[in-house]
Amino acid sequence: MGKPESATSETISGIQEICIEPKNYLMKQIINTSKAPAPIGPYNQAVMSGNTLYISGQIPLDPDNGQLIEGDIQKETHQCMKNLKAILEEAGMGFEQVVKTSIFVKDMHQFALINEAYAQYFNADTAPARETVEVANLPKFVNVEISMIAVK
Repeated sequence: MGKPESATSETISGIQEICIEPKNYLMKQIINTSKAPAPIGPYNQAVMSGNTLYISGQIPLDPDNGQLIEGDIQKETHQCMKNLKAILEEAGMGFEQVVKTSIFVKDMHQFALINEAYAQYFNADTAPARETVEVANLPKFVNVEISMIAVK
């Protein structure tokens, strides 16, 4: 793939638009908000491509003080969801636009408690598709991480 003839980038209110033209027109918006934890690696909180928002996995990190929420899986799950909500809102969206969720857990025995907290954010009739996967470890050795895809 050749080098694009022109590329522009502009940041307005936490949303960075990157436009690469002319042949393979690609428009993506980088979504970041101070109301969710800053990324802990070389990635962004979310990327909007067309009408689709891809939100990076959120861990139970409180963006106000940088502290991990620990010791109660439901509180941890709620913090993940609060972080996701802040990113959705920065993109002008809400949980009703979420079409896919991925939940990564350290202990599948906590599934029922995680599910109970998670369910409070969605209408059961219109809840998104989802998978829940048990993993050996997560960033900062947390117990839960949740990512989402939403469509306007």
